[in-house]
Parts: sequence; C-alpha cells; structure tokens
Amino acid sequence: MAVLWLIIGLIIGGVVATAFARRAEARSAPSTASTNERAADREATELKARFDRIQAALDVLPIGVIVADPDARAVVRNAAADASGGDTHNEVLVQAAVQHHLRAAVRGEQRSQTVELYGPPRRVVIVNATPLAAGGAVATIEDITERSRLDSVRTDFVANISHELKTPIGALAVLAETLIDEHDPTVISRLANKTVNEAHRVAKFIDDLLELSRIELAGDLMIATCNVPSLVAEAASRNSYAADQRQVEVRVCEVARDLTVDADQAQLGSALGNLVENAVKYSDVGGKVTIAAFHDGDGVTFVVADSGIGIPAHDLDRIFERFYRVDRARSRGTGGTGIGLSIVRHVAGNHGGAVTVESREGEGSTFRLHIPDQAVPLT
Repeated sequence: MAVLWLIIGLIIGGVVATAFARRAEARSAPSTASTNERAADREATELKARFDRIQAALDVLPIGVIVADPDARAVVRNAAADASGGDTHNEVLVQAAVQHHLRAAVRGEQRSQTVELYGPPRRVVIVNATPLAAGGAVATIEDITERSRLDSVRTDFVANISHELKTPIGALAVLAETLIDEHDPTVISRLANKTVNEAHRVAKFIDDLLELSRIELAGDLMIATCNVPSLVAEAASRNSYAADQRQVEVRVCEVARDLTVDADQAQLGSALGNLVENAVKYSDVGGKVTIAAFHDGDGVTFVVADSGIGIPAHDLDRIFERFYRVDRARSRGTGGTGIGLSIVRHVAGNHGGAVTVESREGEGSTFRLHIPDQAVPLT
C-alpha cells in the first residue's frame, strides 16, 4: 500500500506540477507570434495525451483515487472512486469523509479514517488523504470488506478452537490428577475409561479440523468416475459401530449398480460419511437412518434421512457454518464438533453442486447432496 501511495503521488504530483508550469508559461509568453502559438498547441496536445494516459492508468486501479487542487476541489477522479459507495446513501457518507479529509490534507495534514457502511450489504471502507508537494492533495478510497470479514472469521476460528479444546483437555487434566491418588481398581477403571473417551474426543476434533482444512485448501480436484453404490455402502459401513452403539438402524436403499458420478472420491466419501454420522448421532435410540442415491437431471443426488430430533426452523440457515451447533449441550453428549456439515458444504461447492436440508423438530431431517455430472468448482 505504501508503494502504491508513492507511485500515485509521483505521477499525480508530476502532472499537476507540469500543468501549473505550462499555465504560468502561457500567461507570461507573448502571444503575437504564430510559431509560439503552434508550439503552445503542441504542448497542450502533449499535455492532454499525458493526462489521458494517467487517467487511464488510474481507472484500472482497484482503489478509488481523487486528486484535489489547493482549494480542495476534485480535479481528477478514477472509475473506482465513482463506485466507492455502492448505493446513494453509502456514496454520500463516503464522499463526505473524502471531502473532510481532503480539506485537511491541502493544509498539510495526513488523514485516515475507517468508514463502516451498515448496508445492506455491510461494507468497510478506508479513506486516506495525503498532501501533494506540488500543491493540493490526493485521497484514496479502499474497500476492505473482504479483508475485514476474513479477520473476523480468523478471530472467531481461534476463539472456537480454544473453547472446543479447553473442555476435554481440562477434563483430561482432572482425570489424570484423580488417578494419581486413586487405589480402588473399580474407580481406576472407570476414570481410565473416561480418560480414553476424552482423548478420543480431542482426536476426533483435530481429525475433523484437519479434514476441513484439507478440503478448503485443496487445489485441483482429483476427478474420477466413482461407483455410487460403493460410496453409499462405504458411508454406511463407516458409521456402523456408532449406529450399533445407539441402536440405530442404517438402511441403504437399492442403488442402480451402474450408477456413477465424476467426482473427487475422497472428498465425496468424506461428505457422505459426515451426513450419515450426523444422522446417526442425532437419532433417538431405536431410530432409523435411510441412505439413497439416484440420477437426478444433470447429476446424482444423495439423500440421507433420519427420524431423529430434527432442526429448529431458525437454525436451518446456519447449520452448515463451521462450529455451529443447534444444541451445544446435546452435541457434547454425542461428541459433535460442529465441523461435519461444514465439510459437506465445502465438498458440494468444490464440485459445483449443492447441499440442502428439510427438517421438522421431533420428526427428523432429510439432507440432499447434489453432484453434477460435469463437476465444475464454484467461483
């Protein structure tokens, strides 16, 4: 950003200084000789061509640039400066900030302000104003909405990880301290089992986190022709132990033997496994989970349905966010990390597909994952 400011200052400063110098020469030079007039015309043409090149260069910059004369009046603006505010209300707020800081800059003050526009959509803009050596000032308008969002996501990510790891690690410490002074074999056995469970909980959280990171940061997909019945059978088998523990029946509907889909097999297998795991986890004892797959228009749709506790309507729009859990107390009891459905959403996006959910509290949930025949990542 500092280099960009230097370039803008040098370019605009040179143009402004040249323009002022040429104007002064034109006023002081005699205007009687035609030769002088032709020279002046050539210089004016050259100056205009140079100005047009500078204007074109400024117009391709991603940030707004406004040049003001010594009276703080805008004499040059690029295309980004005209689109900096978005709608009319936001534009007024941004331009008011620009004018305020330009007036200070022409007096020799360096100014900067972060302007938060609450929209919708919400946007964050930084306005900077700097004096020019040749007189006047230059202001820049930079939209940092995406950077601000990423900073917020990063902060929330660290906070969530700290929170999720604090409970099981704290429990491990307490259990270990209790075991040190315990001599009753029955109590020792019970505490040891709890220690193992907490250790597995931490390991599961870290595994899910690494899997999400791998899927989010994956480059080119390893697209290959995948056998759909095998993918479905693998997802059911992967969760058979958990289903047996909760006495949940996992039923695989008949899938056409020759049904295939072009996809990254590892990612798609992970997504299906997480959908089935989620269904088993939130089914009541004695419940049933159904897995199906079929060709659907331009691709293959996978369906995972359960007869569990369901999802409240106000949570449906957020369940695919990482770390978001409908019922944190129940999630702790079932070992939920709040990452599984986020993995499913990213896999769908990586393949240019979509994942949807229908649910009613107390009646269960149905998830549909659609993968198009020609997997094209969403941009």
